[in-house]
Amino acid sequence: MIRHLVLFKLNEGVERDDPRVVEGVEAFRALEGKIPEIRFWELGWNLSDRPIAYDFAINSGFEDVTALRTYVEHPEHQAGVALWKEFATWVIADYAY
Repeated sequence: MIRHLVLFKLNEGVERDDPRVVEGVEAFRALEGKIPEIRFWELGWNLSDRPIAYDFAINSGFEDVTALRTYVEHPEHQAGVALWKEFATWVIADYAY
């Protein structure tokens, strides 16, 4: 199995209730069930107030690297990425478990 972690940092001045952010969260929330390669899917807002903390996270699982690649290239995923590019930056980590 492959774990795919994504940590998002909202751009300076962007708040969680910004309509673009709300739309972006909903776009990613809706991916579960739309992309068959997803084996495990959870996401949510960070609760930590530490200055190094990111704002939002996605924790997901895939059968193998091919399934992960299919997900990354899927049009629904790419549409969500396009939304988030407008108001956030992010880092990822993919690892076998």
